[in-house]
Amino acid sequence: MGELTIRTNIDPPFRVTDLKQWVYCPRILYYITCLPEVRPTTYKMEAGVEAGREQENRQARRSLRIFGMDKGRCEFGVPVCSAELGLRGLVDMVIWSGGSDSEQVIPVDYKLSRVSGAHFKMQLVAYGMLLEETYGATARRGYLYFIPTRKAEEFRLDKRIRKKLLKNLESMQRMLDTEEMPVSTSRRGKCVSCEFRRFCNDVV
Repeated sequence: MGELTIRTNIDPPFRVTDLKQWVYCPRILYYITCLPEVRPTTYKMEAGVEAGREQENRQARRSLRIFGMDKGRCEFGVPVCSAELGLRGLVDMVIWSGGSDSEQVIPVDYKLSRVSGAHFKMQLVAYGMLLEETYGATARRGYLYFIPTRKAEEFRLDKRIRKKLLKNLESMQRMLDTEEMPVSTSRRGKCVSCEFRRFCNDVV
């Protein structure tokens, strides 16, 4: 799994969604963990949760052909947790596909978006690694399902992106230990609709 060492108490300190936020912009996670009382609840957050619930009901009646499979067992809202990685989360959908060598587990993450991003991919590989540790299965790939377009995009959970995940977790833990504000994203377009925009005086 690597040389990652994370200090934990009862529960792992981070959620998979925290990892997603860190990759999108490190300061979002800083505000959430170090200044939790300032975070507002936005319409976008609530809409995403509701859309995910509706998608579960629809997917239960669909075939798996959109994911390149004729058959497989599906589960929804699967909890995962790892003390070693310091992560916990809830996978929107998990597909179990039996193979010739071993059973494969495929995470599927619903997105109320039309395009993928590095933060979405990192979230997906985290779910894959957590499922592997929890169930002892093999996760070679995962899917992002874009609700507005009803399309699924496949991503390989290779060694390169797994190593990148471990580096991100190390940086997140360092921020949690020091409570030092990280550098903001270099893509200023992300700041326009950010709920924490008013706190970043060096950006806007």
